[in-house]
Amino acid sequence: MPVGTPAEIPKSETPVRATPPSGEPDGTRGNRWAVLAVLCTSLLLCGIDLTVLHVAVPSMSRELHPGSAQLLWIVDVYSLTLASLLVTCGTLGDRIGRKRMVLGGFAVFGLASAAAAFSTSAGQLIAARAALGAGAAMIMASTVAVIRVVFTDDRERSVAIGVWTAAHSVGATVGPLLGGLVTERWGWGAVFLVNVPVVLVMLAVGARVIPESRNPVPRRWDLPGVTLSIAGLGAVVYALKRAGEHLSADLPVVCAGLGGALLLAVFVRRQRRLAEPLLDVSLFADRRFSTATVGVISCFGSYVALLFFLTQWLQQSGGFSPLRAGLALMPLAAANAAGAATAPWLSARWGERWSLTGALAAFAGALALLAVAGDTGQYGSLVGPMLVAGYGAGVVMTLGADSLMAAARPERSGEAAAIQETSFELGAGLGVAVLGTVLTAVYREALPALPGLSPGRRAAVEQSFSGAAEVSGELGASAARTVMGAARRAYDQGFTAVAAVAAAGLALTAVLVALALRPRRGGAG
Repeated sequence: MPVGTPAEIPKSETPVRATPPSGEPDGTRGNRWAVLAVLCTSLLLCGIDLTVLHVAVPSMSRELHPGSAQLLWIVDVYSLTLASLLVTCGTLGDRIGRKRMVLGGFAVFGLASAAAAFSTSAGQLIAARAALGAGAAMIMASTVAVIRVVFTDDRERSVAIGVWTAAHSVGATVGPLLGGLVTERWGWGAVFLVNVPVVLVMLAVGARVIPESRNPVPRRWDLPGVTLSIAGLGAVVYALKRAGEHLSADLPVVCAGLGGALLLAVFVRRQRRLAEPLLDVSLFADRRFSTATVGVISCFGSYVALLFFLTQWLQQSGGFSPLRAGLALMPLAAANAAGAATAPWLSARWGERWSLTGALAAFAGALALLAVAGDTGQYGSLVGPMLVAGYGAGVVMTLGADSLMAAARPERSGEAAAIQETSFELGAGLGVAVLGTVLTAVYREALPALPGLSPGRRAAVEQSFSGAAEVSGELGASAARTVMGAARRAYDQGFTAVAAVAAAGLALTAVLVALALRPRRGGAG
């Protein structure tokens, strides 16, 4: 999962470095690997927090009792906030100093982690997760510019950025396993609390070794543009979640959705008119660039959603413990790493266009198989589809990112890298939001009448699987078995619908790539 390949940023954009009297940058050559260690640890934490909560959701739900829409906000408000703020935090870092931005991000991330760990309501946890996303955006937006300041040798810089990129991927991959280990031993709040001592160490070391730098001619900070993009995206996602929660699109939901779409349209129009836009939307006029962006968003969104809903399905329907659920996802994660590693070979052999098309089709086929034949009671039936899905996703994430960067002209590769990073995070947030809405709607629709339950208990069962578990604890043995059996069957149908919808979306993306992602002139494909 390459979260960005900013190695392409042209040297002309390398920022002026703060230089002490000795003439050396204040992050001296002897400290450059220590700087990289701090930055990579921070990216590892950002990646972990993208997925660490997945296996802890059932435990958290039993304590905080979130509604279905609140549960989706808890999970994906982190990535949505991160995606919304990446570009603007990068612009602010250019203006006020990258070291300040990174260290400020550490502080926000640590405080938000503590707040999340001790949250006593769903609303508090949502706010804390949003703050976590803001802290992660502050960190991620400036780290690659810091690397370019410290690593002046081209070969060393290439190695450093490769390690930096891998750190986020490793974090997202080990997140479910770490979450399972910590949740089973210390409870769901500990998945956030473990961040705090790590952040304190990074603050102390980072303040000493990270050099300060800023762009001597920074771009203007487009506050109206930031406001329009965040408000528009938030309104659209809110409308999706509310529609899934209530199985209807009433007037407030429709107004929120249309209003959000209008705000995003105004944002695009504004960016097209600005001399120094926050996001250069003219890049999307290139068919190859826009197609690669769609491929990245579709693939990564489906992959992160699969990680999330598989962990819920295994625990809710299959009775897996948090640790066992985390371990059960390891074939998916290992195959994803293998896909990323072999993607260049596939591209050299079959061409980028057909390698992407085939990988997307394979991912779609694996999800379709999960929808048709997946059974939590037979874990062996899940391993094959997980291996294929993980491998296909790894190929698409790598080649899609490379295609996106290659489509941009060298002098605009910095902007392309920012869009690429945003695409990954936006895909993660939208994937969980859209597919979570599907699961919520199907789960509620599939529940039978359950006669004998009071209206309040019926509403709790419809709200979420954890609500059904809570209600069953208040009933006699026979009634509890009936409620839980119905909830499990409904959740099974919800997961089947999620897998089917994601498979259809990936299949359409594969067709789009085959038709629109033309090979380079003189290249294979």
